[in-house]
Amino acid sequence: MANDSFIKTKRLAGISILIAIVVVLQFFSGAVKFGSFTITLALVPIVIGAAIYGMAAGAALGGVFGLVVLINCITAVDPAGNILWLANPFLTAMLCLLKGMAAGFAAGFLFRLAARKNAYLGIVSAAVICPLVNTGILIGALVLFYHDIFVAWAAGTNLLYFAIIGMTGINFLLEFAINLVLIPTIARIINIEKRNSAEYG
Repeated sequence: MANDSFIKTKRLAGISILIAIVVVLQFFSGAVKFGSFTITLALVPIVIGAAIYGMAAGAALGGVFGLVVLINCITAVDPAGNILWLANPFLTAMLCLLKGMAAGFAAGFLFRLAARKNAYLGIVSAAVICPLVNTGILIGALVLFYHDIFVAWAAGTNLLYFAIIGMTGINFLLEFAINLVLIPTIARIINIEKRNSAEYG
């Protein structure tokens, strides 16, 4: 019973630390901007949390990330996000939260699925899917719900090209590259945590 309490406390502490890291990284990333949107630096702790603590934790961390993104949109730290907020506050709030939560959940789900075959494959899969879902939902929402703004931003450029390359291309590639480069570090963190958990399991 005491052991269960210790494990729960340790899990809560671990998730709390990751939440703090997500908040700090995402507020800091408001100053880092390529293309129309600010770059996302908080996906790595989301991937770590999703892999160690599961899909629900990944979604929770993604939700915190989405909340910080929303604050940046409201305060115009993210200028493009502020345009979306002014156009439709409710939809923008839902978009910010949904894409973050979905990215975290997907990372946890794919990690669990792929790790059955190979733990390292699970980590790679989680690191890859997280930015894909985050950016994919953003692009889909812009096309479906902010079409006039999207067309105005494209300024005559082919919409598909603008969505994939011009608007989020550099940001996505940087986010993707950061995740891939840090995969060995992520793997070490996860392995250490798994070993520690096994000792108290």
